[in-house]
Amino acid sequence: MRYVICAMAVLILAGCGVETASTAATAASIKKQELEEGKRAQTRAEHRIELMQERMQERAEQAAGSER
Repeated sequence: MRYVICAMAVLILAGCGVETASTAATAASIKKQELEEGKRAQTRAEHRIELMQERMQERAEQAAGSER
């Protein structure tokens, strides 16, 4: 009887470890996706900034050309 109780306790504790490991793996996967999304958002923002800088430069050149 004592062995059965010990075996059940070991199985229950081992099950908790598996659940904890799978939870950690899921959390890591979610963090990885968030990081990838953040990088994509940063790349899009940088691209938009470059476009806006180009437009501002073009307008400045047009304004300078019309003053002459």
